[in-house]
Amino acid sequence: MSLETTTKRVKELFAKAADFSDTLTFDFGDDGKISVDGAKSPPEVTNGDIDSDCTISISLEDFNEMLDGNLDSQMAFMSGKLSIDGNMGIAMNLASVLRN
Repeated sequence: MSLETTTKRVKELFAKAADFSDTLTFDFGDDGKISVDGAKSPPEVTNGDIDSDCTISISLEDFNEMLDGNLDSQMAFMSGKLSIDGNMGIAMNLASVLRN
């Protein structure tokens, strides 16, 4: 799935997450980034680079597997497919947003 399609999916999910107030970046390496600015309501989702409270590094393919429910985020973390830099609490609270 392309970065553009994935960004659209993430925008739809965060549009329903009005209580998300943090900054977050999903870093897909050479495939790009998706940044979420929760200071805006609804949270603004872009492909730009922002100063984030939390950065989650994962491949674009694995991220889409998580969105589809085919990859558990905890298993991805424990197996090294996903790494977190910054506020881990933000990452832990993402499950409710990404499952909607």
